[in-house]
Amino acid sequence: MKDLKHLYYFENLLQDAHNDLVKQACDEGKLAIGYTCYHIPEVLLNLDNCFSVRLRAPRSGAVDIATYYLSSYLCGYCKALLERGIEGGYNFLSAFMAGETCSEMNRCVEHFDILKLGTGKFFTSIIDMPFKTDEHCIQQYKDQLKTKVLDKLHEVYGVDVSSDAIRKAVEIHNEVCKIITEIGEFRKEEYPRITGYEYHILNLVTYACPKYLIVDKLRETLEEIKTRVPDKKKPRARIAVVGSEMDDADFTKLMEDSGAYVCFDRYCFGSTPGREVIELKDDEDPLYTICKHYMKTSQCPRYMEQAKVHGRKQFVADKVKEFKADGVVYEQLKFCEFWGYERALASYIMNNEYNIPSIAIDRQYTASASGQLRTRIQAFVESLEIKKIQKNKKAKENNEEAK
Repeated sequence: MKDLKHLYYFENLLQDAHNDLVKQACDEGKLAIGYTCYHIPEVLLNLDNCFSVRLRAPRSGAVDIATYYLSSYLCGYCKALLERGIEGGYNFLSAFMAGETCSEMNRCVEHFDILKLGTGKFFTSIIDMPFKTDEHCIQQYKDQLKTKVLDKLHEVYGVDVSSDAIRKAVEIHNEVCKIITEIGEFRKEEYPRITGYEYHILNLVTYACPKYLIVDKLRETLEEIKTRVPDKKKPRARIAVVGSEMDDADFTKLMEDSGAYVCFDRYCFGSTPGREVIELKDDEDPLYTICKHYMKTSQCPRYMEQAKVHGRKQFVADKVKEFKADGVVYEQLKFCEFWGYERALASYIMNNEYNIPSIAIDRQYTASASGQLRTRIQAFVESLEIKKIQKNKKAKENNEEAK
């Protein structure tokens, strides 16, 4: 297929958390607000003169200093963030918002606060996330966001956190979501006109850059894809990738270089959930609506209520059918507290209760040590091919018997 016009530009933006567009926004006097979790609604970090930056540590190497401050048995994402912060990689941040979703991230944010790894009146704020999604928990979540996010931004920086400001932020958020979702629909095609790697890049850019500076290029890219002529070659296997934090598109590239086509993503800071439109009602508090939206759409294994526990498996099974995936790769960052349990159980259930082929892998934060992962994916692709051959053979035999 013909290369996308802006793909190289987007790839370069993802090489550094403090990329050119982040620098431009900061030079314009805007406040960079970092965050790490789906439970910190990015739309609330784009109010007034603020813009959200999903914190990443691209091209990470050794994390010796962070390991000294933290532990060898913490996930590589937390350590990479702290290492990059100590190196001065996040000195552009005005604030760092996080959810109390795991003890590992709590310790990371704690050191950001102690070491003051930001700029100016930099502060950190952690919200206490409920484990359930009933009405009481939604109200608690709302109170946490108001007190620890909105009120703090207003008190420290004078940010306009009114309902009108929230509704305005939702508008551009929804526009970006609609574009990314429409692009993602092309992955359902028999001959997809966009690769999983390209989609990963486009989606990740919407998290890592100020939205108002990229939305024009995203619109142009969508129109470009609509008329793009796909390669008339079916992928060897279509897979869904489900799991924990994944902000390195090289993982998707590695999978596709191994013969798979990543047709669906459900990982932290992927597109599902993450790029659904937020439907605001005129007669409802916009903050309440946003809180309900994020809690109801979240697929985080931290939720313990039975509806969520069972719903996470059914959600993946439904998406596998919708995107015509042949199998599922459950992945987790090494030492991830919640996904360690989730991937082991979910991959078993997919195989044995839903009859959907799946494998479970744990991985490092970066794709540098990827030889074993490549071998696992290649073997999985081959097994899916064999299953399709056997299925077609059996269908042919049944047809002949029917005659």
